Amino acid sequence: SSLLLGAAAQLGIFFTFVGAKILGFTNQEAGAIGIIGGADGPTAIYVTTKLAPHLLGSIAVAAYCYMALVPVIQPPIMKVLTTEKERQIVMTAPRRVSKTEKILFPIIVTIIVALTLPDAAILVGCLMMGNLMKESGVVERITKTAGNELMNIITIFLGFSVGCTTNAATFLNIQTVEIIVLGIIAFGVGTAGGVLLGKVMCVVTHGKINPLIGSAGVSAVPMAARVSQKVGQEYNPRNYLLMHAMGPNVAGVIGSAVAAGILINMFG
Repeated sequence: SSLLLGAAAQLGIFFTFVGAKILGFTNQEAGAIGIIGGADGPTAIYVTTKLAPHLLGSIAVAAYCYMALVPVIQPPIMKVLTTEKERQIVMTAPRRVSKTEKILFPIIVTIIVALTLPDAAILVGCLMMGNLMKESGVVERITKTAGNELMNIITIFLGFSVGCTTNAATFLNIQTVEIIVLGIIAFGVGTAGGVLLGKVMCVVTHGKINPLIGSAGVSAVPMAARVSQKVGQEYNPRNYLLMHAMGPNVAGVIGSAVAAGILINMFG
C-alpha cells in the first residue's frame, strides 16, 4: 500500500513535464522542472545537473521553497479531496518489524533498483546506505557523524554551490517565474494523486485506510508525514497517522529517485 501511494504522488512530476513542454521548454528542461514535484531537494539538484544545469539556481530555489511550504500547500488540497468522515478514520497499529527485515530492506531495494534502472542506482544507493548504517547498529560513530556534522557541512557547501549559479542574469527573468509556477503545480498534483489513490484504497479496504496518508507520498521527509498527522488530529484527537504516513513518505523518496532515473535515461 505504501509503495502504491508513494508512486501515485509522483504523478506531479510527469504532469508538470507535459506542462513545461507546452510552455516551450526542451525535453531536458521539462524533465528537470518536473522533478520538483518529487519534493526531494537532492534529487532535483542531481537531475538538473544532468539534464539542464543552466536552470540549477531556479529549480533548486523553487524545490526548497515549496518543500518548506508543505504545511501550507498540502492541507487545503487534502481537505478538498476528502470528506470529514474519511479524515476521522483511525488506522490499526502497524505490525512490528524485525531487525533482520530492517537490514534486508535497504539491501534488497538497492539490488532491485540497480538491476532494473541503473540511472537511479546512485540516488537510491546513497539513501539505502544511510538506512543500512542506521539499522545495522555496528557503525554508531559513523552514523552519528553522517546525521550531524557531515550533513551540516554538506548543506553549507550545497548552499554555496547553488548560490554561485543563481546570478541575476539567469535568475531574474520570466523563465524563473514559469518554473516557480510549474513547481507549485507539481506539488499540488503530486499531493492530489496520493490522496485520490488513498480514497480508492479506503473504499477497497472498507474504511481501513485513511486517505490523508496519501499526501505523504511526496518525498518531503518527514514534513509531509507530519502534515498528515496534524490534519488527521484536527478532526479526531485519537488519530495517530504519523507512522502510517511515514510508509508512503519513504516510498515517495524511492519513487522520486526512480522517476529521476527514468528522466535521465530518456533525456540524459
